[in-house]
Amino acid sequence: MPHHTLAPTPPMGWNSWDCYGATVTEEEVRGNAKYIAEHMKEAGYEYVVVDIQWYESGAVSSVYRPFADLTMDQYSRLTPALNRFPSAKDNQGFKPLADEIHALGLKFGIHIMRGIPRQAVHQNMPIKGTPLTARDIAKTNSICPWNTDMYGVRSDIDAGQCYYNSLFDLYASWGVDFIKVDDIADSKLYHGSHMDEIKMIRQAIDQTGRDMVLSLSPGPSHLDEAADLEDHANMWRMTDDFWDVWPLLKDMFTRCHKWSKNVGPGHWPDADMLPLGRIGIRSVDGGASDRYTRFTEDEQITLMTLWSMFRSPFMFGGECRDNDTFTLDLLTNKDLLNVHRTGKNQRQLSRHDDEVIWYSETEDYLYVALFNLNDTSRTLTFDLNALPDDIKPAGDCYVVFTDEKKTLNQPLSFDIRPHASILLKLSR
Repeated sequence: MPHHTLAPTPPMGWNSWDCYGATVTEEEVRGNAKYIAEHMKEAGYEYVVVDIQWYESGAVSSVYRPFADLTMDQYSRLTPALNRFPSAKDNQGFKPLADEIHALGLKFGIHIMRGIPRQAVHQNMPIKGTPLTARDIAKTNSICPWNTDMYGVRSDIDAGQCYYNSLFDLYASWGVDFIKVDDIADSKLYHGSHMDEIKMIRQAIDQTGRDMVLSLSPGPSHLDEAADLEDHANMWRMTDDFWDVWPLLKDMFTRCHKWSKNVGPGHWPDADMLPLGRIGIRSVDGGASDRYTRFTEDEQITLMTLWSMFRSPFMFGGECRDNDTFTLDLLTNKDLLNVHRTGKNQRQLSRHDDEVIWYSETEDYLYVALFNLNDTSRTLTFDLNALPDDIKPAGDCYVVFTDEKKTLNQPLSFDIRPHASILLKLSR
């Protein structure tokens, strides 16, 4: 698919949700973008994404205000709230902010909800390019169970596509490079995704002529829709919102195993954002407010190792400017980035009694990750004969993070703490 050329490796960047919920401001986006340009861009982080409800002037946390007044143009399209994004004045939308981020050598993204604003439907607002109105194209029985902003859009009339075309034309004029669409990959109220609207959005992006990576949320996406998801999107969530609690991280091993065959250039099953560093500043999701991640250092390494071996997108959720040395070093670890960006044939080799082994290979190295998902220390053993018959290590073996050199004897054994992991780099 042509859009797959936009994301040949898993997208990497920052998203405002984990730290600011629905309330992020222009100053906070700008500050994080400058940090990324200085400290993370060289490692491959490039997208700066403004998450949900940038059109809600009264947002106060991650808790949505039901039926709040939303800022909107004359064609039923939501626009940035000026009290939070003052550069959007004079109908400029996100273009001034996007221009600033582009000037840093980064790319700009936004979150949107599936559909058309209920406010536009109730006021029967016009749709650009068609005599039909918001009321004509709305599917008023197609709603999001956790947010009151939108109704679904009809796909059985041309005006529905016309609305989405006008919406993405607007985003293209702003300079948007990344679109995260919510309430679409898993509908919660109805089985499966809203595939009719996914297809309309794909068509709307394509007709703009602008390159935009398409990310679908929330999950869990359904494996029986994998082919359609690959055909129309660059990323899709295989989980509901992921937070900094061990049971969710442990569960991700099962999800990654199930989706590992669908990972490939331009189409990436998404394990969700990285809730690391300082999060929850104006968010109460995940069971806590302002905090540094509740994951232990061992659990953070386990998370980043799994995401890297599986090749999930890296979307950091913390306030970048509050990163400590451990967090920044973990996010920019060269071996994690190498297997994340260039790994192939990635897969789970074994799982027994919550002792898990993953494998991936790059041009120069074989990577083997040993995970102890138990609540007690375990000795994990890896037999080199478990590697593919035509691929055997020919040189040195190093333990990533410690750079300890190991002798390639049979077998390799490691004492691993609870929830911890060992990543081995074996020369080919």
